[in-house]
Parts: sequence; C-alpha cells; structure tokens
Amino acid sequence: MSKVTPFLMFNDQLEAAMAFYTATFPDSEIKNVARRGEDGPVTSAEFVVGGQCFMGYNGGPYFTFSQGFSLFVDCKDQEEVDEYWNKLVSAGATPSQCGWITDPFGVTWQIVPRRFMELIGDKNQKKVKAVMEAMMEMVKLDVAALEKAYDGA
Repeated sequence: MSKVTPFLMFNDQLEAAMAFYTATFPDSEIKNVARRGEDGPVTSAEFVVGGQCFMGYNGGPYFTFSQGFSLFVDCKDQEEVDEYWNKLVSAGATPSQCGWITDPFGVTWQIVPRRFMELIGDKNQKKVKAVMEAMMEMVKLDVAALEKAYDGA
C-alpha cells in the first residue's frame, strides 16, 4: 500500500461498487475483505482500481460523496472515452457536463481523453480558450470537436 490511499465511505454498497469497478477498469482487483460474521455483509475492504489502491468502508447513511472529490480517468483516445462512459451509463451513472459522470454509488468520475490535456497545454492561449469553451458545452468529451475548436482558433 502507498503512503496515502483514498478511503471511500459507502452507505451499504461497498461490495457492489468493488465488483463494478474491478470489472470495468483493467489492472483492478479486490485484495482484502472484512465481513460482519463469516457470511455477513462486507464492512471494509482494500481494493485496486486501474492500478490505484483504495480502502472502502460501509459506514451507513451518514456519509455521502460530493463532486468536490472525483476520480480522473486518463483515456488514450475517443474509443476509450466511449468505452468507460458507456459502461458507467449502462450501470446507471448520471452524466453531468465536461466529461463528468456520477456512478450509481455516488462517486464522480472524470472521463478525459489524453488529447484534451495536450490541447489545453498549448502555449497559444487563444487556442486553449477555444478548447475550454468547447469542453464547457459538452457532456461526454468529444476529441474531434475539441480538435476542431483548437484548429479554428
């Protein structure tokens, strides 16, 4: 385990969340699970999603997630953006805007194509502004539309 590990507090959905996350993202696994009793519900767990370690706990309804914390998914291209987006939507996630989507467990994800990060890293601020303005109008990020905004600036 690394020195700092995100700790996610679920109501009572930790087991379902881990199953979904590890099935959705490569380089994922459930490492350790503690249950209430031998066959009881999961109380806490250590799991890996996309190579990132997490701790999770079923803490009850006192804890909720907010968009103040999100998980950033670096996607190599539009195909990968579409793949993760579609898996999240199929599971009942709620899209918002700018590539953000909240899964059925309340965790918010940013599904971001690598090309977007390259475009906004340009030294030409006019091009960066055009890309940012285009992104602000999107729900799921669209690489072709972002590149069109960049090229048109």
